[in-house]
Amino acid sequence: MLHKTRGIVFKYFKYRDTSIIAKVFTEEFGLQTYIVNGVRSKSSKGKIALYQPLTLLELVVYYKESADINRISEVKCGSPFQTIPTDIRKTAIAMFVAEVLYKCVKEEGDVHDVFEFIYHSIKILDHLESDYQNFHLQFMLKLSKYLGFGIESSDFLDVFYAEEAQLAKELMDNSYEESAKLNNSSRRKMLDHIIKFFQTNVDSLKEINSIKVLQEVL
Repeated sequence: MLHKTRGIVFKYFKYRDTSIIAKVFTEEFGLQTYIVNGVRSKSSKGKIALYQPLTLLELVVYYKESADINRISEVKCGSPFQTIPTDIRKTAIAMFVAEVLYKCVKEEGDVHDVFEFIYHSIKILDHLESDYQNFHLQFMLKLSKYLGFGIESSDFLDVFYAEEAQLAKELMDNSYEESAKLNNSSRRKMLDHIIKFFQTNVDSLKEINSIKVLQEVL
C-alpha cells in the first residue's frame, strides 16, 4: 500500500553497482530502510543528491510493517538547501548531526514531535547567516529531551561541572538565533561533555567519525 510522508535522510550505503540502501526518518513510520535501484547509474542524472545526509524529502512509499526493507515510489526534495552544501562549516555540522541522529533515533510509530523538531532545526541551520558555530551543541541538548533523557536527569550532572551545566541549560533554552558566545576551546570541551552525556544514555553511540572534520573547521 502506498503512503505519503515527509522524510529526513540520515545515511545511505552503496548497494551493488548502481543502487543504494537509504536510512530515512519518516514522519509516518519512524526510521525506515529503503532500497533505491539505479540511482548511482550514469543515466540517473544526479538523483543521488536526494539521499545526501539531512536532505528533506517528500515521499510516496510502500510500507509493510513486517518488512525490513521497503521501496520508494516517488521522491522529491521537500525544501532545497541554499547554504548547507556550499558552506564548509555547515556541511561539517550537517555530517555530524546526521551521524548522531542515525545512531540515536530509532523510534517507530508516533514520532511526530521529534520529526518536527529535527525537520525545523535543519531548515534553521540552512537559513542562519551567522553565529551558528554552536548549532550542533544546541541541537544535541534539545534533542536529548525528545529522546527521553533531558538535562534535568541525574546523569547530566555526572559529566558537567556546575558552571558548565548552567551554560548547557542556556544553550538548550535559547533559540538557534541567539546562541551563547563560546571560543573554540570551550566549544570543544562542551561537545565532549555532551557526547559523554549521550553515551551514558544511548548504547549505540560510541565513536563518532565525523567529529574529526567538525573540529577541523570550527
